[in-house]
Amino acid sequence: MTETITRQQVSTDPDWYEPYAISQAIRAGDFVFVSGQAGIDEHGTTVGEDFDTQARQAFANLDRVLRAAGSGLEHVVKVTILVTDMAVIDQVVALRREYFTRPYPADTIAQTPALARPDWKIEIEAIALAAG
Repeated sequence: MTETITRQQVSTDPDWYEPYAISQAIRAGDFVFVSGQAGIDEHGTTVGEDFDTQARQAFANLDRVLRAAGSGLEHVVKVTILVTDMAVIDQVVALRREYFTRPYPADTIAQTPALARPDWKIEIEAIALAAG
């Protein structure tokens, strides 16, 4: 017997991803797959020009989307962090310790020459367990 896994779109209001044909997240079975979250406010405006301000907003956005899916940062099992300058690695490690708990999620961090907008310095995507 084959089990059918349903896919459910997860969004927050307002959903600035919608015009780009992107889901903020998809809940599929016991997992939540979150699209890249950047240092932007709920209207899609970049916050601050410095890495720390953008990174904290990106983590807050990740948490917001996960909560909308019935999950949370404590349920993240895999995270991918893209930065435009690898010189911020120590800041990234400090933020991981602040926002995640043991056992820390599996992680990929990579430097990219650019993100979707030229003023973005960080983007975070994640896979989490659905919390029930």
